[in-house]
Amino acid sequence: ERRSEHGVNAMKRRTTMALAAAAMLAACASMNQFTADVATFGEWPASRAGATFSFERMPSQQGRPEAQQRLEDAARPALMRAGLRQAPEGAEPDLVIQIGARLTRTERSPWDDPLWWHGGFGRWHRGPWRGPYWGLGWRIEPARYEQEVALLIRERASGRPLYETRASTDGPGQGGDHWLAPLFDAALAEFPAVKPQVHAVTVPLPPR
Repeated sequence: ERRSEHGVNAMKRRTTMALAAAAMLAACASMNQFTADVATFGEWPASRAGATFSFERMPSQQGRPEAQQRLEDAARPALMRAGLRQAPEGAEPDLVIQIGARLTRTERSPWDDPLWWHGGFGRWHRGPWRGPYWGLGWRIEPARYEQEVALLIRERASGRPLYETRASTDGPGQGGDHWLAPLFDAALAEFPAVKPQVHAVTVPLPPR
């Protein structure tokens, strides 16, 4: 009987260790992934497979060439993984691509949605008067940052737009340039498929 109990305990320990190991592996995998909200539009012609491209800068982007260069450097690997090729310097590309990015800071107030504030107002009084009481309380939420990239592919000869994609993510961190490449990866992960409804796309994070 003792041997049987010992065997059951050993099996429980092994099961617990296996579950813990699986949880650790899942946590590690999630740390190496990036999820963004993506929406895509257009109608990509099959004849454009393997087409060449060059970036086109709008007048406002031409005034800050260093920032735009960082943006293009972040988008280029995702475009090449999608099967497109950058045209050699001086050559006429098949496609021209416009890209942009923005960072939006959002402040939250405890009055934004009073039904869901974190302080609540029902508490139990522990003083001389026993029973519940209503009190006012809240905590200020930290600012959230939404980072978004957008990409538009046009046919150079006709100027016709062929494919548009947007990807965004938000959180308490301010983000930075290191999130640009994963955002472009997510934006082009399903290329050339089109899905206008906003949906989640998960991509592996590049090594840093």
